[in-house]
Amino acid sequence: MHSTHLLLEEPIRMASILEPSKPSFFPAMTKIVGTLGPKSRSVEVIAACLKAGMSGTPCFPAAGLSLVLSFVDDGRFTGYYVVAVARFDFSWGDAGYHQETLDNLKAAIRSTQKLCAVMLDTVGPELQVVNKSEKAISLEANAYVVLTPDQEKEATSELPSHLCPNAVKPGDTIFIGQYLFTGSETTSVWLEVAELKGEDVVCIIKNSTTLSGSLFTLHVSQIRIDLPTLTESDKNVISTWGVQNKIDFLSLSYTRHVEDVRQLFHKVGDLYQTQIFAKIESIEGLTHFDEILQEADGIILSRGNLGIDLPPEKATNVIDNLSLSHIILSIVITRVVDSMTDNLRPTRAEATDVANAILDGSDAILLGAETLRGLYPVETISTVGRICYELEDSGNHESGGFSCVCFVTVRKVEFHAEKVFNQDLYFKKTVTYVGEPMSHLESIASSAVRAAIKVKASVIVCFTSSGRAARLIAKYRPTMPVLSVVVPRLKTNQLRWSFSGAFEARQSLVVRGLFPMLADPRHPAESTSATNESVLKVALDHGKASGLIKSHDRVVVCQKVGDDSVVKIIELED
Repeated sequence: MHSTHLLLEEPIRMASILEPSKPSFFPAMTKIVGTLGPKSRSVEVIAACLKAGMSGTPCFPAAGLSLVLSFVDDGRFTGYYVVAVARFDFSWGDAGYHQETLDNLKAAIRSTQKLCAVMLDTVGPELQVVNKSEKAISLEANAYVVLTPDQEKEATSELPSHLCPNAVKPGDTIFIGQYLFTGSETTSVWLEVAELKGEDVVCIIKNSTTLSGSLFTLHVSQIRIDLPTLTESDKNVISTWGVQNKIDFLSLSYTRHVEDVRQLFHKVGDLYQTQIFAKIESIEGLTHFDEILQEADGIILSRGNLGIDLPPEKATNVIDNLSLSHIILSIVITRVVDSMTDNLRPTRAEATDVANAILDGSDAILLGAETLRGLYPVETISTVGRICYELEDSGNHESGGFSCVCFVTVRKVEFHAEKVFNQDLYFKKTVTYVGEPMSHLESIASSAVRAAIKVKASVIVCFTSSGRAARLIAKYRPTMPVLSVVVPRLKTNQLRWSFSGAFEARQSLVVRGLFPMLADPRHPAESTSATNESVLKVALDHGKASGLIKSHDRVVVCQKVGDDSVVKIIELED
């Protein structure tokens, strides 16, 4: 968000920073996508990630997970829902390994009674360096190293890789690291191509480092690698593991053209309900961003690869330069707290980065190595969640302070002026972009948000079947959470009858500000006035139990009554 959007209406009281955060059973509005891996795949750790500590509760080390869970279970502290989506990165492990992790996730979901969506992340045209011996590889600055296609060579001064020498030329930049090069890691190396010798690529080492582990990622800056976006291995995993487990999201790594997204459904199995997220990781993907935007269900901005593909002065404004005000699909960003892979606390710059991601309009934050192989997966998720919550809740202190997105706490909310996130300007900009005449659904969504802001509603309740109405409401970035009540539909494939709704509810989890509930299929909300009120009562009771709304709060309801769409304002009684 540009600095011209800032609106300061009163001095910032720095003392308010020291005030304790207000506890809440409800999460921050910005969602977290956690990557499950060796350090975060047990039932206990996953359960702790689904429901972690908040507000004055200290972070517990991995050994204390049982303590975290006991606190959640007996209600002695206010837990809040943290991980919205579990990401399965097939760059690591095989289908059997990930199936065990998914089974653990399902067990954790049952124990915590929390919804969590599943995302499959493809490998794509990723170049890798294999270290079969797993011995540490020491590389000294100004020395030479050879990238060779000979996979039988032991990784020392020669690194076995699948890099084709025809893809590079002298002077090109290559980065190699266990995860991704950031410029500050001591476990990554920066190389410059010196010469090509047959199938070998001879490089000058720019920084001294030690590579540890069995597998490293190789990235050639600003060079297109002529490999298919969807490999045969990816197709097999999607059509078997993905279809079998009815995945909610598919993250298409290294998306470069709109055709990558279009052709996906023609190349793999039954994915008609799965949403496709295009992962933008190169200049080529950014160049075709507008076309990709039209076909994808969501965008993941992989700032790790983008950060080394773009010059540093260009990499800082990737999100800010996108026109997000008209986008219905979700925007997810990566690489926010890299240092927490090995440390209990993020740097100050990383904490600021999380805050800026929210101000820039991101729906969700994706944690990769921080939870995949990091030492403190639960603490990382809890820390990022607290930063998001604090930023969104900071405007609710009676003493003033500053706010970016007003968030509703347990007590009566006093909506102060939007001092950082100018919602009024954002709303007007979005309406202007949509133009006139608006579609029927767009008009209802924008009216619901405007009404909620004008009457200072605590929450917007939206009844939806496909999830589109709730997403349209969320697009306008309301200052209050949106309870998306997904109404199941009875459908048939000519062999058996089933109810839809589970996919739509889980897929809402990645949208900022949307918190889904699945309505009882025995009481369809659009049938009669009586069943309308019945389902609404369940939704309001859930809001009360969450500490989201209470007596005399105002609630805006968006629903269908017969063939008509209705926006109504209700005030809760005692």
